[in-house]
Amino acid sequence: MTTNTNRLYRSRDGIVAGVCGGIADFFGLDAFLIRLATLILILAGGLSFWVYIILWLIIPKAPQQ
Repeated sequence: MTTNTNRLYRSRDGIVAGVCGGIADFFGLDAFLIRLATLILILAGGLSFWVYIILWLIIPKAPQQ
């Protein structure tokens, strides 16, 4: 789903919260790559799971189209 790339929104068709899908839409990348990079960073300790939760709370959900 392609949304307005002027703003960062959580994807409505996301697997968990739509954070990775929204970031992928914003940068025009494949959502799988963003999800994989996020998983690797969380497991390696470079990205905290709490950062993901905070992004989940502050990034608004994409508007209905």
